[in-house]
Amino acid sequence: MTATLIPPAGVRAHRDPNVLRWLAAYTSSMLGDSVYYLALSWAAVQAGSPAQAGLVMSASALPRAVLMLGGGVVADRLGPRRVVIGSDAVRCAAVLAVAALLFLTRPGLWPLALLALVFGVVDAVFMPAVGALPARITGKDQLARVHGMRGLAIRFASVVGAPLGGLAVAAGGAPAAFALAGLLIALSVPLLMSLRVRELPADATGTDDGDSAASPPATTPWSDLKAGLRYIRGHRVLGPLMLAIALGDLGFVGPLNVGLTLLADRRGWGAAGMGWVLAGFGVGASAASLLLAVRGRLPRAGLVIGCACTTGAVAVGALAYVPALTAAVATAVLVGLLTGLSGALCGALLQTRTDPAYLGRVTSVSSLVSLGLTPLSMPFAAAAIGAWGLGPVYAVSATVCGLGGAVALLVPGLRRAELPR
Repeated sequence: MTATLIPPAGVRAHRDPNVLRWLAAYTSSMLGDSVYYLALSWAAVQAGSPAQAGLVMSASALPRAVLMLGGGVVADRLGPRRVVIGSDAVRCAAVLAVAALLFLTRPGLWPLALLALVFGVVDAVFMPAVGALPARITGKDQLARVHGMRGLAIRFASVVGAPLGGLAVAAGGAPAAFALAGLLIALSVPLLMSLRVRELPADATGTDDGDSAASPPATTPWSDLKAGLRYIRGHRVLGPLMLAIALGDLGFVGPLNVGLTLLADRRGWGAAGMGWVLAGFGVGASAASLLLAVRGRLPRAGLVIGCACTTGAVAVGALAYVPALTAAVATAVLVGLLTGLSGALCGALLQTRTDPAYLGRVTSVSSLVSLGLTPLSMPFAAAAIGAWGLGPVYAVSATVCGLGGAVALLVPGLRRAELPR
C-alpha cells in the first residue's frame, strides 16, 4: 500500500525530506555500483587472461541492451519504487554471495561472469524504474531540480566510488571490495522503503499542449511496449528529443572514451594526463548539474539544448587539435559544461513532458540509446582512428554530435519546449 504524497507548496526539492531520502538511496546505490565494477575488473584480471577479463566485463552489456525496453514495461506495470527496491535487493544478494564464494574458495571466472549477467538483467529493469520514480515523489515543478541533484549524485559516486573500491581491494582483496559494494547497495533498500509515493493520474502529463496519452489500457506487456513506442513517435517534443539524444551521445562516446586514450598516448600526456582531461570534463558536467539543481528551471530549455549541443560539438572536435595538456583540460571543462548542460536539460524535459503512465517506457528508450547502443560505436571509432587518424574521426564525431543540436534548433516543438514553473 502506498501513501499519497502531496508536496507542500513552495517547498523545493533540496529541502524536501522525501526527496533527500531518495537522493541518499540513489547515491548509495551508485557508490555500490562503482565499487562493484572496480572489484569485478580486479577479480577478473586476477582469475584469467586479459581477453577473458574483457569478456567478463562486457557480459552485462548484451542482456541489458536486449531487455531494456521490456524493463520499461515492467516499471510502468508494477510501479517504479517496487521495481527499484527489488532490483537493489537482487543486486545486493548476488554481490554478497560472490564475495562469500571468493572468500571461501578460488572458483575461477564462472561466478564473475554469472554475476555480470545478473547485473545486466537487473539493470534492464532498474534503469527505467529509476527514471520513473522522481515523478512519484515530488511535484512536476521540482523534477528539473531533482534531475540536477541526480546528476550530482552520479558525479559524486564516480569520483568517490573508485578510491573506495581501491582501498577495499588493498585491505582485503576482491572479496572485501564485493562485500563493500553489497553493503552500499543494501543501504538503499530501507531508504527506498521509507519513501512516500503517490499514484499519478494517467493524464498528468506535465504539459499543456495536448500530448497526454489517450489510448485504452493495454492488456499485455507486448501491447504496452507498442503503445509506449507509439506515444514517443507521436509526441511533438519527445520524438525529436530522442533523436537529439541519440545523435549527441553517438558523436560524444567515441571521442571521450577510446579516442581520448589514443589522443593522450599520441600527445605523450600519459595516463595521468588523460586523468586530468577526464577530471576537467567531470568538473564541467558537475557544474551543469549544479546549475540545474540550484535554479530548478532554465528558460527556453529547448533552445538552450540546441545551442549548448552545437557549441559543445565544436569543442569536442577541437580536442583533437589541442597540443598542450593545459589547453586540453580547459577544452574538456568546456565540453563537460556544454554537453552536461544539454544532457541535463534533455533529461529534465524527458521527465517533465512525459505522461507519468509512460515514464518507465520512455526512460527505457533513452537508456537503450545512451547506454545500450552508443557504446557499440567505440570499436568502430578505434578502427577509424587507426585508418584515418585522430583529426578526421573527431571532426566526424563532432558533426554527428552537432546534428543533435540541429534537431533541437530546427524542430519547432522541441525548440520551443519549456520546463514547468
